[in-house]
Amino acid sequence: MGTVLVDGIEVTVADNERLNGIQAAARAGIDVPHYCWHPGMSVVASCRMCLVEQGTKDPATGKITMLPKVVPACQTPAKDGTVFITNSAKVEQCRAQVEEALLIDHPIDCPICDKAGECRLQDYYFEHGQEERRADLKPFHSAKRDMGPTVTLFADRCVMCTRCVRFTREITGTSELMVINRGSHEEIDVFPGFPLDNKMSGNVVDLCPVGALGDKDFMYSQRVWFMQEHPGICTGCSTGCNITVDENQDRVYRLKPRENPHVNQWWMCDEGRYGYHHVHAEDRQVGPRRRDGAKFVNVEWSALGNELTQKLTAAGSLGAVVSPHLTVEEAYLLIKYIRSIDAGAVLALGPVPVVGTDEKFPNGFVIHAEKAPNRRGVELLLAHFGGKVLSFDDFTKKLADKSIRGVWVSGGYKKSDWNDDAVAAKFAGLDVLVVQDLFASPLWNAATYQLPGGSFAERDGSYVNFQGRLQSAKFAIRPPVGVWVEGQLYWRLLARPGMYSGRKALAEAAAEVAAFHLAIEDVPPVGLDLKANQLAAAAPAGANA
Repeated sequence: MGTVLVDGIEVTVADNERLNGIQAAARAGIDVPHYCWHPGMSVVASCRMCLVEQGTKDPATGKITMLPKVVPACQTPAKDGTVFITNSAKVEQCRAQVEEALLIDHPIDCPICDKAGECRLQDYYFEHGQEERRADLKPFHSAKRDMGPTVTLFADRCVMCTRCVRFTREITGTSELMVINRGSHEEIDVFPGFPLDNKMSGNVVDLCPVGALGDKDFMYSQRVWFMQEHPGICTGCSTGCNITVDENQDRVYRLKPRENPHVNQWWMCDEGRYGYHHVHAEDRQVGPRRRDGAKFVNVEWSALGNELTQKLTAAGSLGAVVSPHLTVEEAYLLIKYIRSIDAGAVLALGPVPVVGTDEKFPNGFVIHAEKAPNRRGVELLLAHFGGKVLSFDDFTKKLADKSIRGVWVSGGYKKSDWNDDAVAAKFAGLDVLVVQDLFASPLWNAATYQLPGGSFAERDGSYVNFQGRLQSAKFAIRPPVGVWVEGQLYWRLLARPGMYSGRKALAEAAAEVAAFHLAIEDVPPVGLDLKANQLAAAAPAGANA
């Protein structure tokens, strides 16, 4: 163990730890300003904003000897006996000069910049900058150009931190970005004929500490101070990236990655980043309906519960298709409800979309081909309640013998192409067919009851990713008028007291299902490892890992 002194505060460093001055200061509760440094990429020490005084403490005498010049904290190791001073007059003057140099040619276009309100240049100017600008103000001009299909560059806002360049070289391995020219004429650009078009390109906008890189999807759509941030889980594939959902008045405007060293580090793919637009699609289904001959009539949610239970009870033998897009809590409650009517109800896993093959990047990040967030979680529940995991195809084959008379199908898919006319025909002849989904499809049109469901941003619950890590998220927005999210409906159908709570439902599931027993207590922000042996016991042979 070693001891580092930061502004008089002692920080303990383990023998196998490799910290720099910024990280040591953060451990002491001190923020060292920086632009170019990022914990997930190489150190270049180019911005000089993190300059600090550094010295050493003699372990025998306790005497501290300081170096005459300031050093970049990002590039200076924090070892036993290292001393950092981050708040001296010399350090403050250096920071002010760095800020002044950056602002000499920087356009004063904050009112139209998407980064305004979350820009480090703004924040550091107010905290560390000069009292007034000594250089003449130049007329505003915007050197704007496309970098690729998702990102725009405002070259005159760039502070040349090179984070974006290092990202494409070290994280994605695609190397589309480079630095052109030299000295004060340096700019970020793409190699001719190679636009920024990799599947993680949106991360460079998150990395940019100023407003130089703009997200075309988000650009000019919302001011950041109007939006509320909500921690969430990306449901685009089985990776389960930790994200932040930014919304205003129940409308999602952007998704950003949230750090989790066990799952996605600091990143997310563009497929997940821009995969939220279906939440507000015009053709999304709202309002429950019942078949009345050849047409459908609207039904009130308040009266629907008793009616559904009566119809399913009259059908007798039941089946349920549990979607891999449901949360653990929703899947558990749906199974409990169907089994409360028919103790021998047949349970099956809904279709698991698989597109292409897994794509792995140099840093280890993986975009999984399995486009479902909770296949493993649902399998754990099905294995517990049914003894095995029945696939959707096997379930539809069982419908042929007419032994199952009532079926509840849960969906939640982003598109309506997860079933077709041939699949819908296999459900013909049932006494009652309940279909719960976001969008109309052949199976939806064949239903006895059409129930609109919730999207990922409206769900309160947990998912088990490809690693077997249970991760929880709260809802970020309320569903459209006329929609009850699945958990809310199942909670009512089971006559549970009070409002639906994902935390209550998970605790109930954890008490009953051994695989989730660790989740009886609160799930930590980085998730909970449910143990590989439990998942292996529940997974069917040949299941996509």
